[in-house]
Amino acid sequence: MQQILDAIMAGDTAPEDFANLPLPESYRAATVHKDEVGMFEGVATRDKDPRKSLHVEDVALPELGPGEAYVAVMASAINYNTVWTSIFEPVPTFGFLERYGRLSPLTKRHDLPYHVVGSDLAGVVLRTGPGVTKWTPGQEVVAHCLSVELEDSDGHNDTMLDPQQRIWGFETNFGGLAHIALVKTNQLMPKPDHLTWEEAASPGLVNSTAYRQLVSANGGNMKQGDNVLIWGASGGLGGFATQYALNGGATPICVVSSEEKAEICRNMGAELIINRNAEGYKFWNDEGTQQDPREWKRFGSKIRELTGGEDIDIVFEHPGRETFGASVYVTRKGGVITTCASTSGYMHEYDNRYLWMNLKRIVSSHFANYRESWEANRLVMQGKIHPTLSRTYRLDEVGQAALDVHRNAHQGKVGVLCLAPEEGLGVRDAEKRAKHEAEINRFRGV
Repeated sequence: MQQILDAIMAGDTAPEDFANLPLPESYRAATVHKDEVGMFEGVATRDKDPRKSLHVEDVALPELGPGEAYVAVMASAINYNTVWTSIFEPVPTFGFLERYGRLSPLTKRHDLPYHVVGSDLAGVVLRTGPGVTKWTPGQEVVAHCLSVELEDSDGHNDTMLDPQQRIWGFETNFGGLAHIALVKTNQLMPKPDHLTWEEAASPGLVNSTAYRQLVSANGGNMKQGDNVLIWGASGGLGGFATQYALNGGATPICVVSSEEKAEICRNMGAELIINRNAEGYKFWNDEGTQQDPREWKRFGSKIRELTGGEDIDIVFEHPGRETFGASVYVTRKGGVITTCASTSGYMHEYDNRYLWMNLKRIVSSHFANYRESWEANRLVMQGKIHPTLSRTYRLDEVGQAALDVHRNAHQGKVGVLCLAPEEGLGVRDAEKRAKHEAEINRFRGV
């Protein structure tokens, strides 16, 4: 791997030289083990510790297939799907790998007693398989996490509807928290040349998810002037939604859990902010068995106070069970609740009268198709959307990184250095970098 790293660090290695670099038989990767799926039985979700289940070890380099690429991973990031994988909730991911493995002899590679996790990367193409024409060794890339087969007609209008749609590194093997990743080449996009490796790796999943959920016609179809309620507005997902609302001429109403997170939103340019802890909203009783509509109403009154009497056009919903009843209630007549993730629980409860009698719509949103991901990455490349990286760990510390996300002890994305020996490397455009740093400093209140 040192020879590969030296070629990347040189910055001027020719494509043919990259293509001739020897590949290792094995590489370092973050994994979970099939024989440990029962290790947290009887333990409350919050008390499950990814540091116990995530291993960093050498694994065999898989066979390279048609339409695929090996990518040397300089940096990756933690998403909530890695937390779910590491605590084996809602189900162990080995069932995904087994089902994928039954699809063909080539997909059988993914059905292993270990799962290499991670759904983000920034790195350099090392090899491409048969049939690849767009990407060549030596290109600096990022990857989105949509894996599709596209052998069914259903996927050709919106690839997210492909019957074999999967999330790479979660429902497939050989993910990005590793020194080498195996991806389909239709996951690849150009690396923004003003970002460091760790910054470039951090937007992939959440940026594309936010774009589809809020901006795309497949999601909220946001327009200028819309009032957008954004839960967790300073976080890895909500931080991008806040930027899209501001850049798109909408008005974000940012819901956060602390004054520190409120200040992050203000620094982005948001003005209407609700600190839910300071306001003391209690949507559920202590037993978590019944919601209190009076709290929904109080929450709605606060929103109208901020907006000058207007209700919410689009709710950017991802906490799920804890907040969904309130989200449905506060949406205007004919408005939209876009939903993904459900990090506080999947079993949503809401009063259907407020939905049905007011012609509101619930729109499900799950990651993004290639076009949406490309557009989201293009906005990052143009410097219009900025990564919200809060902290970076080394690959050997991946368990702690996942624990931070599990415990909500972060304010933006949590990055992971893979092959990159230190933070701050990988910037190719110094002029654009200076503009980016000015924006990031503004976000941070510097």
